[in-house]
Parts: sequence; C-alpha cells; structure tokens
Amino acid sequence: MSQRIILITGASGGIGAALARSHAVAGVTLLLWGRDEARLHQTAESCRARGAICQVDAFDLRDADNLIARLSAADSQSPIDLAIFNAGLGGSVDNDAVAETPQASRATAEVNFVSPIVGANLIAVRMAARGQGHIVLVGSIAESYPLPMAPTYAATKAGLRIFAEALDIRMAKHNVAVTLVSPGFVDTAMSRRVPEAKPFLMSADEAARIITAKIARGARTIVVPWQFAVIRALTAFLPRALVRAVLRRA
Repeated sequence: MSQRIILITGASGGIGAALARSHAVAGVTLLLWGRDEARLHQTAESCRARGAICQVDAFDLRDADNLIARLSAADSQSPIDLAIFNAGLGGSVDNDAVAETPQASRATAEVNFVSPIVGANLIAVRMAARGQGHIVLVGSIAESYPLPMAPTYAATKAGLRIFAEALDIRMAKHNVAVTLVSPGFVDTAMSRRVPEAKPFLMSADEAARIITAKIARGARTIVVPWQFAVIRALTAFLPRALVRAVLRRA
C-alpha cells in the first residue's frame, strides 16, 4: 500500500502543527516545512508517535526561487497528494504608528500571499498532470474586512481568497480540488499578540480537527469557528460606510 504524501507549510506551531497532528496516521508521510527547525522536529516527534512518517525541511518561505526548487524536488521524489499552504505572518500596526513599515509590509505580503500562490501554482500543474490532488490555502476571516490595525495582513488574505476561488475554477477540469480555510480567532502565538478582544476563541487542535474533517469531505470553503461565517454573512448586508465607521472606532 502506497504512502499518502501531505505537505504542510508553517508546521512549526499554531494551526500548522495542529494540522500535522490531525493528519498523522499510519500510511501517511508528512512533509513539514517552516523556518524554525527545532520546533519542526517537535511537531515531527508528536506525529511519528501517531504512526506517520515525517520529513522536516527548515527554510525561509519568502525566498520564492528556493521554494520552487524545494517543492519541485519534493514532488518529483514522492508525488504530493495534499498540499496545505498554511504559513503566515500577522501584521498588526501599533496605534501610535502612522502606517506599517515597508519592511514589515513586504515580509507579510511575501509570506501570506506570494509564497502560497507560487507554491499552489507549481503544485497545481503537477497534480493536473496526474489527474488528481488537493490544494489547501489557509487564509483568515480578515479577508472580508478592511482592518485599519492590519492593512497588509487583511489585503493578503483578501487576495488569497480570490486566488483560491479562481484556481479552484481553473483546476476543476483536471480533478484537482482547491480549498480555502478562513480561521477566526484560534489560540495560537499569533493570536495571543492581538490586543483586541477575541470572540469565539478556540484551540488550534479543535480547529485542526474540524478543518481536517472538512478537507476529507471535499469542502471548498471552511470557516472556523463557524460563528464567523454567520457574522460575515450578516455584515455583508450592512452599508459599507457603517462597517468603515465601526472599524475606525475600533
């Protein structure tokens, strides 16, 4: 029986590590990628204890050429069945700052948007040639709101949302599925740095359990916690000026 090959970027902690654990079963090989090698090995140890085979690769995903080379090599060695592009950076701006620094906004854009679309486009071509595969892009519920406290972060997630939908339409004829995951507040190191209130906060392991189950069912869009799907649907009916006014006060 052949091994199922699953790639997860940003697997050193948070949702990425939790997704690795939730996919870790016998018969699965996990390719765990991220920047923090020590934490990647910790994730790998917990996944191996669940029966999975793990391969760790630590590098900076902002280097797009390096990402292309590593992803091409990994898929050539063992064709990837499920690619989860999860790595991301937060991007809150201090209240006393006029705007984000160019350096911070560039890093956020490269990790949150450039890296996943480069990786997804590359693996999409390879999966299409095999006539099967599944690509998962982890965004954020921030994709739906012009957040003044995190302009670049919100913009990258909004772009990822449109990209995921467009790629899914394009890949349908090749039997390659594309899923967008839009988390709300999940208890991770990134969310703990957010000073604002975090309604409906859920653990990373619970979020990963739900996401994994829905990926297996072929869901094209996943929102966790589910309450944020309701909130997004309701705010879509509000005047844009009202939404802007609320965000301005926040």
